[in-house]
Amino acid sequence: MRHSVIRLAKSVSTKPLNLQEASATLFPPIPLYRRLLRAHRSLPKEMRSLGDDYVKAEFRRHQEVTNPVHIIGFLSQWKVYLDQLPRGPDAKNFAGKRLDPTVFEKMSSEQLGQLYELMHATKDVWKPISDKQP
Repeated sequence: MRHSVIRLAKSVSTKPLNLQEASATLFPPIPLYRRLLRAHRSLPKEMRSLGDDYVKAEFRRHQEVTNPVHIIGFLSQWKVYLDQLPRGPDAKNFAGKRLDPTVFEKMSSEQLGQLYELMHATKDVWKPISDKQP
């Protein structure tokens, strides 16, 4: 991401008018990346590992994007994810969250295929130890 495009992601105002507007503000890529990794520290070990790897891979994949619309969309979706992550002592007991059905309707067939592959890849991580056969 070019330096000039990164500035597009910065908040226009220094003091948001309300809570909804405050959550809509975007962080520049590097501070957002750092906040995501910091937020993952409070998750269970397996979720943190999976989340950290995914965040790192996605940010690497989008490092060379120059289209401002794609950059703003990318940063805003990661900001929404960051806002939804649990904080404090409840984070250790976090077991995930169901996707909104409207999100499925907006996904392409390729995205649905990737989601299906992700579901199967993560099933082994979350199986209780007693279910695994020697």
